[in-house]
Amino acid sequence: MADKVISTFNKNSREKVRVMFTNYQNRDLLDIRACVETDEGLAPTKKGLTISIELIPKLREALEKAEKEIPVKKEEPAPKE
Repeated sequence: MADKVISTFNKNSREKVRVMFTNYQNRDLLDIRACVETDEGLAPTKKGLTISIELIPKLREALEKAEKEIPVKKEEPAPKE
């Protein structure tokens, strides 16, 4: 499988998260990595996760569980006038 960027989004003011398919030693992988903008374009950092594409369903399941665990923010009552 050739390298293919799936998605890129802002992590903060300095970093972006890039999700891409890649291949290493003849293994198809999913790479989720923090990147920084350079003069040459986006450059990957050491911060990230690379897993076999066979583990994508497990990762999705874990992310869905994590999303369900996010506490619901209670709305602040409007200030009394």
